[in-house]
Amino acid sequence: MSSSFTQMPELLSPAGSMESVIAAIRCGADAVYVGAKHFSARQAAENFNEETLRLAVDFCHLAQKKLYLAVNTLMLEEELADFDALLLLAAKIGVDACIVQDFGAARYLRSRLPDMPLHASTQMTIHSSDGLEAAAAMGFCRVVLARELPSDTLKTLCAYAHKLALAVEFFVHGAHCMSVSGQCWMSAAMGGRSANRGRCAQPCRLPFTADFRQNDAFALSLRDRCLITHLAALTEMGVDALKIEGRMKRPEYVAAAVSAYADALQGKQPDCKVLQSIFSRSGFTDGYFTGVKKEMFGVRSKEDVLAAKSVLAELQQRYRKPRKLTAINGHYLLTADKPSALTVTDPQSGCCITVTGEIPQKATERPITLPLLHRQFEKLGDTIYTAGTVTADLDGISTLPASALNSLRRDAIARLDAARIAQAAPSYTIKTLPVHSVSNGNVVQKSPTPKLRLEIRRLSQLKAITPDLAETTIDALLLPLWLTDAYSKLEAPPLPPERCILVPPRWITDDSAFHEMLHSAKALGFTHLLCNQLAAIYAGNQIGMTLHGGTGLHITNRLAAEELRQMALCDGLLSPELPHSALHPLSESLPLGVFAYGRLPLMLCRICPIQAQIGCANCKHRLIDRKGAVLYTDCVRYADTPDYAEIFNSAVIWLADRCSEYRHAAYLLLSMTDESPADVKRILLAYRQHNHVTPPARYTRGMRLTHSSAASLSSKEP
Repeated sequence: MSSSFTQMPELLSPAGSMESVIAAIRCGADAVYVGAKHFSARQAAENFNEETLRLAVDFCHLAQKKLYLAVNTLMLEEELADFDALLLLAAKIGVDACIVQDFGAARYLRSRLPDMPLHASTQMTIHSSDGLEAAAAMGFCRVVLARELPSDTLKTLCAYAHKLALAVEFFVHGAHCMSVSGQCWMSAAMGGRSANRGRCAQPCRLPFTADFRQNDAFALSLRDRCLITHLAALTEMGVDALKIEGRMKRPEYVAAAVSAYADALQGKQPDCKVLQSIFSRSGFTDGYFTGVKKEMFGVRSKEDVLAAKSVLAELQQRYRKPRKLTAINGHYLLTADKPSALTVTDPQSGCCITVTGEIPQKATERPITLPLLHRQFEKLGDTIYTAGTVTADLDGISTLPASALNSLRRDAIARLDAARIAQAAPSYTIKTLPVHSVSNGNVVQKSPTPKLRLEIRRLSQLKAITPDLAETTIDALLLPLWLTDAYSKLEAPPLPPERCILVPPRWITDDSAFHEMLHSAKALGFTHLLCNQLAAIYAGNQIGMTLHGGTGLHITNRLAAEELRQMALCDGLLSPELPHSALHPLSESLPLGVFAYGRLPLMLCRICPIQAQIGCANCKHRLIDRKGAVLYTDCVRYADTPDYAEIFNSAVIWLADRCSEYRHAAYLLLSMTDESPADVKRILLAYRQHNHVTPPARYTRGMRLTHSSAASLSSKEP
């Protein structure tokens, strides 16, 4: 790169340890983001306790840099006290912002610390102008947009965000999850380790294949992202913060990544060889950003590991010594019979401090001189300072021993450090909140037979639904938005439009087309909309539809339920990661249903693993893991190519024999994927007559797999 940029975006570094914070700041980062021991989406990182978090904040503020605290996991009802304690600590030590995913956490932060800047985590899956509108209304000042956005969409969203006074943060380097962030349940379903709770076991990095003849394929393992050659374009389109991924990686990785991107931003040639050596998976990719999605898949090879070992020592040297950040000026006052004094001025921060020391003595040989003071002042060692101008008021007859001069300098530097830290540290108003109570007076009704909502994926699944079954068993039909026109043309649709809940796309590529589809559907009499993301909430409210919450909203606490009710949702869906015992307290704030049947969606993907491995012509909708389990995989198309793919669990959730445990549920959701019309009918009847039902051969109660010796309920192989 030949020249530096005129409007420099913030370079934001990950830090999973204090050593990584040091590496980031000393190698040129403008800010770091870290996690505490709890509520961090990277629980496997070393993370920070109270003492180390305070040290990290002070270290960043000394350098006039910022530290953001990631509290970006889902919060459980019983964790509010711990969450509050962490927020109070963050306010006390001067954290510069909080990064949030959970709706309840955002609501609580706004109330408890109204001055604290809020950043919407990439886990909130914001990728459209509607999502930006909703984030702005929630009080966020910065949005971390989804990694999967192409450059033209990112440019449009940057301009839109700035009109809303929102800053845009975008990942430029680091690991790619196969799933869109915030929409993955694979780790939780396969091993009980929730990615939404910061405990992802990364099962996607293990072998998966769409072709049983290639059982050693890694169909879900993407290469790491690297956009270092696109920094000029990112800066021009208005990205405010360039984010590097890697809180679980070692300090040497932080040093390599920050150094390379800092050099590139300053117009220097970045060391991309070292950057790739320290960590890559068969190289890098920029496929989502450019739209050229070939060769996006890769694994961490033995050669990659050996390459990293070869550069560790060199990278450690990069952050071993402090980076000199500012030249400070000193003025000495050394006259007889008065305490010596040193005034230090820092032009960078504007801080000016004065310290006093010993009373000078009359010189017996040579009095102290300005050149000697200058030499003493230059001994700044392992500090961030270099010596600027040195002046003095001297009487020509006095002197001080070297030890006294050293003491003056050390005291002055310590006081200057404290002044710089205090100047950079924000202060926050801390509001006292009332004891949490139910605010809307809902009375949770117990019902032995909760209402059933049926979600279909294709119209053919309705063929076996008789008018009697539709009238007596199905409370509402969840219908894909793109099927509304065809549904309205059916000769005898099983349910009228007013009893249908439209399911919009989980990834919106065109806001105007999405709004047009909603308006057309409403004109046909459809008035209910399912919301799996912020964008759908905003769009549905704008068009005047009745809103229902879906799986993607992750309702795990009453505060989240209350926040969504304030956003005009009339009901929601309990997070599938929670036990049924959580229904009662959460339903007091918003009526909640339960995902009671179906293949839980494990991943939302912007690149189809089947298409990438064997092509669409050979697609059998099957992805096979290393144990032989078959994951149903399907794509959603609005044009000739897939907009996104969804990967579903190999086993269905089955609760037909436990309906009595869900008396507090507003409804039970029965979600169909590859079921035949006959399957759909049998499943509906099983949940209607739940006293005597035979479970499928392979099923799960939520996140734990259960086996049965009984025959499969489905006529298809699972």
